[in-house]
Amino acid sequence: MSDGSPRLTRADVQHVARLARLALTEQELDEFTEQLAVILDHANDVAALAIDDVPPTAHPLPLLNVFRDDVPRATLDRDEVLASAPDVVDMKFRVPKILGERA
Repeated sequence: MSDGSPRLTRADVQHVARLARLALTEQELDEFTEQLAVILDHANDVAALAIDDVPPTAHPLPLLNVFRDDVPRATLDRDEVLASAPDVVDMKFRVPKILGERA
């Protein structure tokens, strides 16, 4: 590990696997020892970063509200819209039934 801590050993992985009740093959033990050591090295690198002057944030980039103002305006004429619909029932659009729904 990058800070001088002892490197993760095969015995460490075997111990954790036993605690988790995982049966690992010899090849898996070797692979996971290497992979977990890389992950822990990276975690140590992140932990070593100087972030005291970095303010907490929910997003790394400044966000802007891109929504337009909610201003009332004229809508389409209901009769005109329903006149161009393929199927209308009781002044409403009729759409195909969805599986599992009752009519």
